[in-house]
Amino acid sequence: MEGADRIALLLTGDVMTGRGIDQVLMHPGDPTLHEDFSHDARDYVRLAEAVNGPIAAPVQADYVWGDALAEIDRAAPDLRIVNLETAVTRGGTPWPDKGIHYRMHPANVGCLRATRIDACTLANNHVLDWGRAGLHETLLSLRDAGLQVAGAGASADEAAAPARLPLPARGRLLLFGRAAPGSGVPPGWAAGPHGPGVALLPDLSAATARQLAEDLLRHRRADDIVVLSIHWGGNWGLAVPPAHRDFAHRLIDAGAVDVVHGHSSHHPLPVELYHGKLILYGCGDLINDYEGIEAHGSLRSDVACLYFATLHAGSGRLQALDIVPLQLKRFRLGTANADAHDWLGRVFGSAPAALGVQPSWQGPRGWSLRTPAGS
Repeated sequence: MEGADRIALLLTGDVMTGRGIDQVLMHPGDPTLHEDFSHDARDYVRLAEAVNGPIAAPVQADYVWGDALAEIDRAAPDLRIVNLETAVTRGGTPWPDKGIHYRMHPANVGCLRATRIDACTLANNHVLDWGRAGLHETLLSLRDAGLQVAGAGASADEAAAPARLPLPARGRLLLFGRAAPGSGVPPGWAAGPHGPGVALLPDLSAATARQLAEDLLRHRRADDIVVLSIHWGGNWGLAVPPAHRDFAHRLIDAGAVDVVHGHSSHHPLPVELYHGKLILYGCGDLINDYEGIEAHGSLRSDVACLYFATLHAGSGRLQALDIVPLQLKRFRLGTANADAHDWLGRVFGSAPAALGVQPSWQGPRGWSLRTPAGS
C-alpha cells in the first residue's frame, strides 16, 4: 500500500492531566478541590500510591505516557488527536453546583507536547470546570504550545469551527468537536454568538443530524477527510444507545463524516464499521487519576486504549483499526497484562450482532479490525 493512498491516525479517549496528575508533575498548581470526597488533589496521589506503590514526584513531562510513547512511535501516525478533559489554567472560579473540577497548571503543558499531539477536542464536561476565564487561559495555553483545538472557543462560531490539519500527501483533515446532552455538560456551557463555551448539540434527533451534516459539508472540500469527535453518553455501561447509532449513521449517509470519534465512557466500548466508515462509540479513558477509587462493578477505567486507524486517503474508508491496550499504574501507562486483554475481549464479545465484526486479538500487542480492501 503506497503512503500516498493511506492516512494513519491516532485517536484516543479522555486525557485527564489535572488533579492528582498535575500534583506529581514538575509545576503543580493549587491543590484545593471543591469535592464532597476530597478538598486536596494530593489525596488522589496518596490513593494511587496505596494501591500500586510510590510515585517519584516530581516526574518529567513524558512520565504519564510511559510505554505509550514507544507504541505511538512504532505506529508513526500522520496525526495525533485526543479528547482533553482538563482545564489548563492557573485560576478561574470553580463552576457552581458541579461536583468535580479538573485543572492542570499551564506550566505542565509539556506533558501534552511530549507525545506530539496535533489537536485536542474540548467539547466535553470538564473544559469549563474553572469557568469562562479558565477556558480563555486553556485556549491560550494550548495554542501557545502549538496544539490545535476543536469544540470550544470564544464564540459559537469559533467553537463549531473545525481544526484544519494538513495531511502529508494531499488535502486536509477537518476535526470537529461536539458535545451531546447526557454527557454531563451543563447547558450553561454552550457557546453563544459572543460568549465563550463549547459546541453543544441540542439533542441527537434526525433534525439535528441533518443540520449538523449541512454545517460540516459547508466546510468540506473534495479531498478532505472529516473526523467528528463527539462527547456523548454516560460514564459506565457497555450498551451502545440506539440514538448514538442512528446519529452516526445519518452523518455518514449524508457524506459529512468519515470517522465518528466518540468518548465519555470511562472504559472502551464496541466499535462499528458502517458503509466502510469507522465509528468509535466510546474510546474510554486514556489518562486519569482514578487509582484507588472503588471499581464500578466489572467495568475498568484502568484499561486504556490507543486507537490507530488507517484510512484510504481518497474515500476515507477504513483499511485497518489497530487497538493497543495499556494499563494505568502510578499515573503511568504501562504494558497491559493478560487480565486486561481478557477483559477487553469481553467488551468486544458483548457487542450485539447489529454492530458487525469486532476487533480480534492479534497477540500480546493488541487487537485489530481489517477490511477486505485493507487486508
